[in-house]
Amino acid sequence: MISLPNLTNSPELHRGRNVRAAYQRGWGLQFGDLAEQVRGDALYREALAAGGERSVVSEHNRMNLFLLLRFFVADLPPGHIVEFGAYRGGSALFMARVCKELFPDTKVYAFDTFEGMPETDMYRDAHRKGDFADTNMDEIQRIADKYGLSDNIVLVKGLFEESAPDILPKIGSIRLNHVDCDIYSAVKYSYECSIQHMVPGGFWVFDDALYGSCIGAMEGIEELLIQRDGRFAEQVYPHLVYRNLDPKV
Repeated sequence: MISLPNLTNSPELHRGRNVRAAYQRGWGLQFGDLAEQVRGDALYREALAAGGERSVVSEHNRMNLFLLLRFFVADLPPGHIVEFGAYRGGSALFMARVCKELFPDTKVYAFDTFEGMPETDMYRDAHRKGDFADTNMDEIQRIADKYGLSDNIVLVKGLFEESAPDILPKIGSIRLNHVDCDIYSAVKYSYECSIQHMVPGGFWVFDDALYGSCIGAMEGIEELLIQRDGRFAEQVYPHLVYRNLDPKV
C-alpha cells in the first residue's frame, strides 16, 4: 500500500481560510499525485467498499472528503457530521466507515427525502421534482448493518425543512456539513440551518455548485455565504469548501 503524506493545517489564516491546507488538498488532487496515494490507502479502500461506490460524486470529491476527515477534522472541537442530500447513501456510508476508524463516537446524519427531489425553481434549477427517486432507505440501512456501521450512521427521512429543526438540536455540534444538493432552495436551507451548530473552524463542503447543471446551487452560495456572510472559499477544487472562521482574520 502507498503511504499517504501527513497533510497538516498551517497556523496562518487569511480571510477566514487556511490557504496552505487548501492547496495541499486541491492542488495535490488536481495536479499532483495525491489521488494515486489516496487510492492506495487501506482506510480509503475499506470505506469505498462499504458503500462509497454507490455515490454519484466524482472520485476527487470523494477523496477530498476523505482527506478532510483524516487530516483536518481531528483538529476541531468535538462534533458530528451531517449530509444534506444522501441519495443512495454512498457518501454517508463512506464517511461513516472513515469515522468508525478515526472517531468511533462520531455519527454521520444523512438527510434526504429518499423519494427524489422536492419542488424546484424553474428559473434557477435544471433538476425537477422527482429526480433521483431511484433510492431506498431500507436498502441503505441494510448495507450499514452489513458493514457494522449502524452505530455510525443515522438516516433522516423527509424534507429538510421538516426534519432538520427537530434533529439538529439533538445532534448538537457539527464538525462538517456535506451539502450534496443540486438546487437553490436546498443549498440555502442546508447551510442556514447548520450555522448555529457548526464548531469554530468547521467545514461546509458543497458538492454541486461548480457543476454546469447546478447554477441554482451556486446562486444560493453567492447570496448567503458570499454576499450576506462575507465568507471566502478555502478550496475551489474539487469542492467549494468554506470554514466557520472569522473572514476578517
